[in-house]
Amino acid sequence: MIDTLAASPVRVAVAAVLWSALVLYGLSALWWILETTVLAQGGRVVPEDVRWGYDDVQIRILTVDAAAVVQGTVDAVPDGIDDIVVVAETSMSIDDASVHVVPESFECAATHKGRALEWARRRVPCDREYVVYLDEDTIMTDFVGLPDADVVQFTELPLYTGSWVTYVCEVFRIGYQYEQFAFHRLRYPLYAWGGCLAVRASVEDAVTWDAATVTEDTNFLWRAAARGRLDFAVLDVRFRNQAPPSIRAMMNQRRRWISGTRADGGLLPRSYRPLYYTRIVAWAFSPLVPVFVVVSAATPGAIPASGAYQAASLALFGLLFVYTGVGTARYRKSVGRALAYVVATPVAFLAHSAGALWGVMRPVESFAVTQKVAPETVESVNARLEAGDIEAHDGSERLVEERPVE
Repeated sequence: MIDTLAASPVRVAVAAVLWSALVLYGLSALWWILETTVLAQGGRVVPEDVRWGYDDVQIRILTVDAAAVVQGTVDAVPDGIDDIVVVAETSMSIDDASVHVVPESFECAATHKGRALEWARRRVPCDREYVVYLDEDTIMTDFVGLPDADVVQFTELPLYTGSWVTYVCEVFRIGYQYEQFAFHRLRYPLYAWGGCLAVRASVEDAVTWDAATVTEDTNFLWRAAARGRLDFAVLDVRFRNQAPPSIRAMMNQRRRWISGTRADGGLLPRSYRPLYYTRIVAWAFSPLVPVFVVVSAATPGAIPASGAYQAASLALFGLLFVYTGVGTARYRKSVGRALAYVVATPVAFLAHSAGALWGVMRPVESFAVTQKVAPETVESVNARLEAGDIEAHDGSERLVEERPVE
């Protein structure tokens, strides 16, 4: 330690930065471990635990103009659900659903998708207990009803759409997202994914979607929690949606996610902000973890307590592979395929973090909808799907065995 203090100011400054970065990332990693091993206990709701049935839900599917994609989503809604609404930006004809077009003249504080959600809340009649929101590409699976909660997050398993890199990134993300099972223990769940989200209609009317944000799902969740006790549940039914079809599309998506949640951080109480902003920085700068390993190995003795630094950096690097491993378990992949994806972890976390880093450096206040592909394309690139499988699928059942073939 004396040698270190006697070292040049540059070396001391570099060591301080490296230790600070490692500690910051380490705190985020330790929180994830606490969530998934302790707080997640009892947070997994399965179909057998539901209380509200098909007659208690209205399905609302949000789109701009992707009629072919929406039709596949509507076809997959369970046969017992008869209240299906499509909220679109352009006129279209969809079988077995009523289509409502958001007029250009409609004005509110919300923008983009939030604007469409708010218009539908005000203008589309709903006499059901819950509104179930789906993205245009979300295929329902194993859905038999809802648990009794104010907000219900459905789990997801993105389908391969032609880009191996983005699919690996989604497996990695699903592994990390296992932490959502711990959110029922938190007053403020840390995020929501609006692509498959159920909201009690009375709560929706009380909170509204009328807020300027590019991440309307998480923004809604935080404003709902600010009103008082919020019952949040995660229903483990593993709806199937589409992995982004290209790396650029995925980067833009991640950029929007981190831009929105960073901008909305003021909605959180002060006690939550250090945790949340630490997680944002850790996500965006996770590619630094292997740098920690290289630096600690290449410059022994240059960092105070270099042995501890090297051990900690190796442990954090190993945790990245754990995220992918958890993701492969969620997909129920075979041992061989699971090992292949775990080996590909460096590709996953680099690509997954690139968009987040972009969002930290250059946040956005608007966004383009992530491109989706038609059901025929999804079926053609997945060997366990045949032509017409999505159209014939009933959302009360599983679409395919969770082992997509690339």
